[in-house]
Amino acid sequence: MLLYLTNYLAQFESGFNVFNYLTMRAILGALTALLLSFMLGPRMIERLSLNQVGQPVRHDGPVTHLPKAGTPTMGGALILTAISVSTVLWADLENRFIWFVLFVTLSFGVIGYVDDYKKLILKDPAGISVGQKLFWQSAAAIVAAVALYVTAADEASTSLLIPYFKNLAIPLGMFQVVVTYFFIVGFSNAVNLTDGLDGLAIMPTVLVGGALGVFAYVTGNVNFSAYLDIPYIAGAGEILVFCAALAGAGLGFLWFNTYPAQVFMGDIGALSLGAALGAVAVVVRQEIVLAIMGGVFVVETLSVIIQVASYKLTGRRVFRMAPLHHHFELKGWAEPKVIVRFWIITVILVLIGLASLKIR
Repeated sequence: MLLYLTNYLAQFESGFNVFNYLTMRAILGALTALLLSFMLGPRMIERLSLNQVGQPVRHDGPVTHLPKAGTPTMGGALILTAISVSTVLWADLENRFIWFVLFVTLSFGVIGYVDDYKKLILKDPAGISVGQKLFWQSAAAIVAAVALYVTAADEASTSLLIPYFKNLAIPLGMFQVVVTYFFIVGFSNAVNLTDGLDGLAIMPTVLVGGALGVFAYVTGNVNFSAYLDIPYIAGAGEILVFCAALAGAGLGFLWFNTYPAQVFMGDIGALSLGAALGAVAVVVRQEIVLAIMGGVFVVETLSVIIQVASYKLTGRRVFRMAPLHHHFELKGWAEPKVIVRFWIITVILVLIGLASLKIR
């Protein structure tokens, strides 16, 4: 929105041309989202507390979590507000990829909001049933996947890029719809499973989202994509603004969510942020790299699958408790130790993912 205003003002003052630079708008997007989070956060936490929108705690989990009962949740609304406002202000709204990622993010946010509302406001502990949640997630993901496929400009936009190998890409054709669906729904639920400790999910989301912004920038730049020998996708660079807004909003939320948390993001935040990562990875054709950089999310999800499968097949549990972060807590690790070590692992994985830009 502000891009159009600055382009108009540039007719009278050439200094406004600086806002045409994608990197400048990304920086401003991150700062805007961060400031919005700082400004709105205290008021939102106060409102959630007054309305007694408190987090229920599992009694079969670590005893250290019992004092967290009643901590305000649904703080993901703060993240979504900051991301949406910042993106609309600083991104090129004629870019189809911006609307694609915003649609995915907000639609999954609505699903999370309804689930949180039923659990926390209506006091229905079941919330949305698993079947209903998957149905609506699938509906939103399929709509987005089909829209992205039918508007694809070339084969590069529908090919699966294999990282660390030069010129190795698998044309997917219509199967691209399936891949898009899998990564959006899969990472939405993966981030949701990871969101069990103070700050555990949001910092990896910020790190991975920021790294995907780098991929978006080089993928949408003719010169950089040619130099790095990766497919050029026209318009993909604009996603950098969205990724920067996500990172800024995430850091702003972490200010209040860091241990001991003043607020939790709830499903409204976790489901939408995971879906956003999946959507961005699909746009920039870095699905496999997302699986690497988001390895913490992947392993957390696998731990749940393994635990459930093992118990149903053998009656025995592989982990003391799933998701994996609870296993380490029950082994005696302090919560901050689990959180920071998972962050460190994510930094390492993000660096490995970024290395794919040069190692071919």
